[in-house]
Amino acid sequence: MSPLLALGLLLAGLCSVHCLPENVVVKEQDRRARVDDHALASSNTDFAFSLYKQLALKNPNKNVIFSPLSVSIALAFLSLGARGSTLTEILEGLKFNLTEIQETEIHRGFQHLLQTLNRPSNQLQLSVGNAMFVQEGLKLLDKFIEDAHVLYSSEAFSTNFGDPEAAKSLINDYVKNKTQGKIEELFKFLSPETVLVLVNYIYFKAQWKTRFDPKHTEQAEFHVSKNETVEVPMMTLDLKTPYFRDKELGCTLVELTYTSNDSALFILPDEGKMQDLEAKLIPETLRRWRESLHPSRIHELYLPKFSIKSNYELNDILFQLGIKKIFTDAADLSGVTGTRNLVVSQVVHGAALDVDEEGTEGAAATGISIEKLAFQRTTVRFDRPFLIAIVLKDTQSIIFLGKVTNPTQA
Repeated sequence: MSPLLALGLLLAGLCSVHCLPENVVVKEQDRRARVDDHALASSNTDFAFSLYKQLALKNPNKNVIFSPLSVSIALAFLSLGARGSTLTEILEGLKFNLTEIQETEIHRGFQHLLQTLNRPSNQLQLSVGNAMFVQEGLKLLDKFIEDAHVLYSSEAFSTNFGDPEAAKSLINDYVKNKTQGKIEELFKFLSPETVLVLVNYIYFKAQWKTRFDPKHTEQAEFHVSKNETVEVPMMTLDLKTPYFRDKELGCTLVELTYTSNDSALFILPDEGKMQDLEAKLIPETLRRWRESLHPSRIHELYLPKFSIKSNYELNDILFQLGIKKIFTDAADLSGVTGTRNLVVSQVVHGAALDVDEEGTEGAAATGISIEKLAFQRTTVRFDRPFLIAIVLKDTQSIIFLGKVTNPTQA
């Protein structure tokens, strides 16, 4: 068995959520919102695969688990306070084509998505939310506060970052509570210079429509690589479910449905084809897969029972994806407080996913810490000929004087 690549609802935010029954009539305003949802989903999928490729590249031969939807929402939330080229970088980094969609439409899309995800359901536990932790005494612009509440349903908590350990505990406890204990330590440290932290969390729990019988779960081999094999609890099932054999890309796809009609898509590359498949993960590939899936009888489906977790620092990866200025003195986050003295210090992400005979439980959280610049940093680069004078302090005598025209010459 080749290594397994699983892209579920939590991982990529790609599958439908809370599917409407066939007899429900969709109002015209809802129809427009659903069109916006498709545009949003396309960009989110593009971002999801781009982020996945970077994480897989930086974590070779390791499990990769994350929620691109959580990262997208957190960065879109941050963009409420961004201006100018800083704003453009964030939105384009999230794979939005700003010649085709306006900033206001993007935020309305996320607003509708959050409302959709949080609709009550008897067959699915799903909660998605945002919060901001604000330094005591920090004055936020009224518009930022209003947009955070209206568009991203954000809670707000006054926080004393002067005591970074207490602030870290407050934020981590909040995330732990919202994710049912799945994400225990989102932030490993916070700087005393932190003045604002934005948080997104996701919790997901669903039962398979056709469950695995625990009596049929047995220890079996899982081939990590050509030279490494491990023993895992292997579940087995006989069922009719959407299936597709992709001969072009050399992989097999199986879609398992939850009682809520949401689904998880499992992709099994042929032996030695994982990297080739990862390189071809683009939105068009997913669309082709979903159109090609057809119900088929699988007499023996073997799926490992697993629990995986991750913690990532995303600064460098987001930089690679074109989101750069938020981490530098050139950042313009003046939409938060009205002044250009804020900079993002950390973007952290944690995720956990459990798959067993009953179904799937997963959680994820993204945190963005923002600091106030104490001063505007000055950069001087001695990258052309320069003079040097060494002066003795007590006598003010010049003990050495010279010119450097070529530092490589003796």
